[in-house]
Amino acid sequence: MRGDRLSAILAIAMSAAACRASQPSREGVPGPALVARLDHTFTGHSGILRQVAFSPDSQVLATSSVEGTVKLWRVADRSLVNTLTHPAGVTSVAFSRDGQWLITGSYDRVVRIWSLHDRTLPRLLNGHSETVWSVAISPDGTHVASGGEDRTVRIWRALDGAPLRTLEGHTLNVWSVRFSPDGQLVGSGSFDRTIRLWHADTGALLRTISDHTEAVVCIDFSPDGLWLASGSDDSSAVVSRVKDGARVATLTGGSNHIYSVAFSADGQWLASGGRERGTLGTLWKQIVGNRLTGANRPTIRLWRVSDGALMQALTNHRDDVWSVAFSPDGNWLASSSEDRTVKLWRLQVTR
Repeated sequence: MRGDRLSAILAIAMSAAACRASQPSREGVPGPALVARLDHTFTGHSGILRQVAFSPDSQVLATSSVEGTVKLWRVADRSLVNTLTHPAGVTSVAFSRDGQWLITGSYDRVVRIWSLHDRTLPRLLNGHSETVWSVAISPDGTHVASGGEDRTVRIWRALDGAPLRTLEGHTLNVWSVRFSPDGQLVGSGSFDRTIRLWHADTGALLRTISDHTEAVVCIDFSPDGLWLASGSDDSSAVVSRVKDGARVATLTGGSNHIYSVAFSADGQWLASGGRERGTLGTLWKQIVGNRLTGANRPTIRLWRVSDGALMQALTNHRDDVWSVAFSPDGNWLASSSEDRTVKLWRLQVTR
């Protein structure tokens, strides 16, 4: 009962604050604030960066690229630990909770399970007929989920890569898949403008959420499993209640395409990244290969979950931001971009 009451209070607070979500900074906003400072820029990829992910101990950062590699970086000294080579571009990456496995999705339609312990050849999961856009692994490490251009979500047994079930219902490509923190649900976001919640064990469709007016590009569950964040081509990030799909907050503030959303490990913060408004800058880029000086830049935004207040806008990338990820220890935020760099941000909570 107490948990339900707290959830209701949070929902009311977030709904009331939705109209304030586009405030330009944290100044004058009561409560804790999150400050991010650029600490390091990783270079070395020759292609556009896609997804980034931290290992469960926060010591390793995985970065994936359309050049066909995943690079593993040691956070402590920023050194390159290993490079995993694929025959085609890599779209997505996820660590298992024990840090022993890395899951990748690729343009070659294959899901790969890499052993990081003995660095054996990857286990290949074949079944998608088009590009695999997103991968996830269940909290207990027993199942892998993938979503792709073929409009399906597929569930695999991680131990041997056996296909278990194919979830059908989306009418356009599936761009994002996630397991809920308790492993009971699989969420999927699609270009058909919907989010679907599926029962992980049976594949039954439990709920369809239609809060966006354009393609849903990214989703993420809050650590307590109560909330689902989504980002879309309709310029908004939406926070919905998992148990009934009700929208509790809409966060807007400049980006006209949101490509990534991520909750912090403690659930206090939400990060979003994408493509900024500014058609003049985009047109100039198409003509001369760079953005016009002074035009709007790709932006990462940090939000406080309790009331939807905007904490900070980070504009250091030179091109679209494709992925944001918090480290499990709460000390870091990583972001990847079409500018072929990954940036590591040091986080500090102030009160």
